[in-house]
Amino acid sequence: MTVPSPLPRWDMTTVFPSLQSPEFRSAFDAVIGEIRHLSDLFDRLNVRRRESGSVDADFVSAYEAATGELNGLMDRLRTVGSYIACFVTTDARDEVAQSLESALNAHGVVLDQLRTRYTAWVGTTDTQALLDASSVARDHAFAVRKAAVLAAHQMTEREENLAAELAPASVIGWARLHGTMTSLLTARVPICGDVKELPMSSVRALASDADRSVRKAAFEAEIEAWKSVETPLAACMNGVKGYQIVIRRNRAWRDDVAPTLVANSISEPILDAMQQACVESFPDFRRYLAAKARALGLDRPAWYDLTAPVGSATRVWEWPEAVEFILTNFGRYSDRLRAFAQRAFDERWVDAEPRVGKEGGAYCTGLLPGVSRVFMNFDGSFTSVSTLAHELGHAYHNLNLAKRTPIQRMTPSTLAETASIFCETLSFDAALQGASKDERVALLSTSLDRDVQTVVDIHSRFLFEKAVFERRQERDLTVAELNGLMTDAQRQTYGPDIEPLHPYMWAVKGHYYGPTFYNYPYTFGLLFGIGLYARYTEDPDRFRDSYDDFLSSTGMNDAAALGKRFGADVTDAGFWRAGLDVVRARIEEFERLTA
Repeated sequence: MTVPSPLPRWDMTTVFPSLQSPEFRSAFDAVIGEIRHLSDLFDRLNVRRRESGSVDADFVSAYEAATGELNGLMDRLRTVGSYIACFVTTDARDEVAQSLESALNAHGVVLDQLRTRYTAWVGTTDTQALLDASSVARDHAFAVRKAAVLAAHQMTEREENLAAELAPASVIGWARLHGTMTSLLTARVPICGDVKELPMSSVRALASDADRSVRKAAFEAEIEAWKSVETPLAACMNGVKGYQIVIRRNRAWRDDVAPTLVANSISEPILDAMQQACVESFPDFRRYLAAKARALGLDRPAWYDLTAPVGSATRVWEWPEAVEFILTNFGRYSDRLRAFAQRAFDERWVDAEPRVGKEGGAYCTGLLPGVSRVFMNFDGSFTSVSTLAHELGHAYHNLNLAKRTPIQRMTPSTLAETASIFCETLSFDAALQGASKDERVALLSTSLDRDVQTVVDIHSRFLFEKAVFERRQERDLTVAELNGLMTDAQRQTYGPDIEPLHPYMWAVKGHYYGPTFYNYPYTFGLLFGIGLYARYTEDPDRFRDSYDDFLSSTGMNDAAALGKRFGADVTDAGFWRAGLDVVRARIEEFERLTA
């Protein structure tokens, strides 16, 4: 597929003129100074684990002062840190950005230590007495109660400080190496008799090319490229997982999943219910993949056929067409959502151009309250249009969080996908309306390809990561072992009919090198978002009245309580089956239309 041009790069000058500007340097130095000031304040207030949890007027005053200072610093640090990260992810050769990020991470160690002390301080206090005595505590009630859980799983202060000091030279360093190597990686792909050297993001985008020979050539070139860096990337994986295992064990969590449940504001029964419903749906997804293979004229699909276009999906979207599509369909939901998207385009919040040195994938990052930047690699497919809607949904979520404090805005990954999936589904449903049969097949295929990734592939990633943690407790894993675990997990979820598989997906996905089990929250977000969208279609006006407030509250309660606002019981496998029933209906329609 030919990438449309020109594609936008984001405008960062509205935040600071540049990384070398006096304005940025002043903000950077101010944040470093504030970290030192917060450290001095915490020492004066004795912010650390308490022997007695009693609450009096002096403690309330100290708590409110410490919380206010911490919130203020986190706000300003987000702006500086996100600003730097935008340059790091779009240009791996930007040494200024790399050095600034490294310097900020070094100072961030101190902040991590302070936040750990703050959690211990609040968590070892009589939380109910604190909530009764302080309006600031009541405003942050969910965080206060969560602190009590987290404090019970902390190491000693000295050990926590050491772990934070070691992180930049270990787990963060390994993750940075993975990001840098993969963003600079290229592959030589033979296309129409001409060998092209392409960045990995563009190579992987060819998986959606209409020509199977191009898809196969890109896949084979990609595999060879991953082989060329397999040894250092395996070292990255072993380094990250080894660090995470040691920390988890010393914090006395029963297994590697347990701390992620608290971080994601869900319980084990919720995860079990969701995954039970997902495993039950795998035969339905295999039926879809078989039907898609038939529609492509194949006996069985290969890995490089999973996102192949079906029907009229070979259309190449120009950027202006994608923009107009988003604006029109967002406007069908509300004027506020459309106006927000218009602002994002007008103010150049989006970096859409694939290029060497730019990392793969897509993300949205908040810079200022209500102001974000969207990172993606637009390739002209409808999948890219959906990705644009998805990431703008994250930006809209940030808009609704703007008036909350940083502690209140700490949305778990499970709920962070709510607005993005909602906006993606909104655009998809609008595209289906009035579509011809061939267009409908193409749109259904695009949507179902996403669902395969988010339900089937994500579960394979969960199984893989769980297996890696189990094996890594004893020793480093070899490349062959990582490849074997990856294909075994893929076989368990995709079934026996896909050949070849992709043994290097552990090297592709940066999520393995960041937060532990950063996979199942995406499935939660997809199915939860689909469930909320169903509530919207049942009663649009009532939904609109409460949806924005819901988005503003995602860091202020757990998923079960927030789901009840819309009548969703996330502890019941039936809720997740209902979301998957929507997907099953699309599979059945795809089968009928392509029979």
